[in-house]
Amino acid sequence: MMREMTYLEAIRDALAYEMRRDPRVLLMGEDIGVYGGAFKVTQGLLDEFGSERVIDTPMAELCMVGVASGMAFVDLIPVVEIQFADFISNGFDSIVNFAATNHYRWGAPVPIVVRAPSGGGLRSGPFHSQNPEAWFVHTPGLKVIIPATPADARGLLISAIRDPNPVIYLESKYLYRSLRGSTPDGEDGVTPIGVAAIRRAGDDLSIITYGPMVHEALTAAETLAKEGASLEVLDLRSLKPLDVEAILTTVAKTSKVLIVHEANIMASVGGEIAALIAEHAFEHLDGPIMRVAAPDTPVPYSPPLEDAYRPDATRIAAAARELLAY
Repeated sequence: MMREMTYLEAIRDALAYEMRRDPRVLLMGEDIGVYGGAFKVTQGLLDEFGSERVIDTPMAELCMVGVASGMAFVDLIPVVEIQFADFISNGFDSIVNFAATNHYRWGAPVPIVVRAPSGGGLRSGPFHSQNPEAWFVHTPGLKVIIPATPADARGLLISAIRDPNPVIYLESKYLYRSLRGSTPDGEDGVTPIGVAAIRRAGDDLSIITYGPMVHEALTAAETLAKEGASLEVLDLRSLKPLDVEAILTTVAKTSKVLIVHEANIMASVGGEIAALIAEHAFEHLDGPIMRVAAPDTPVPYSPPLEDAYRPDATRIAAAARELLAY
């Protein structure tokens, strides 16, 4: 069965679905119980599942992830909410030095999910708008996923909860209530980790992107279609593991590649994808690999400055035209 829901509702639905299915699943985070979460993602779950499974925590991300890892060792499956992705740096040691390495060191899996609302567009300034995915993609032992649709927000979170090792689940605050979509119910809606999705087929140029930039890329592709250009949009969905086959297939198909992401450009996931293409698909390229990303500055608070900072359909279309003309 298909249901229409927002991106936020899809996340809540996945949490409730897995908590009903498996009594080992529990939630932890700041204000997620009585208050329902800073963005109301967990609203209503305390009433259904009680305070032993929807746990309000102190403002201590390092402790939250450490406790969650310990819970995982006694056959529980904790889902930790970081109130804003920016604060995940406070839990960095527990994530990177302990949870990510434990299966390698001890042979014991750490089935935890760290949910982190990320990205800008809401005029929240540099402490509440960051995109920290590159830190965790760089870390062996972690999986990193970023859904772009309500269906994937639900399906990827279910897969993350069922995964035997730590998953960083980055969710777009900008899409929470601005995006609605048809979402499969039950087991039909489970999305596998590590599989990209073609959101629009095309022949002239490939846009490789993820998260909220998928929708900006689709808008740009629609604009250029009116100008006679056929653009393919590949939504990575999973940043680690990457769907390398899907990336190389779209490069071979169109021979021109534009990589787009909201995170700042320096040492980014986009740079890794560009290197991957240069190493394994150079003979297919008919132009330089181009990138559209945020500049290497903190996220501005001022609305016009933030609009200039974040990539959008206009900038993507301009870069695509330049590459098509190469």
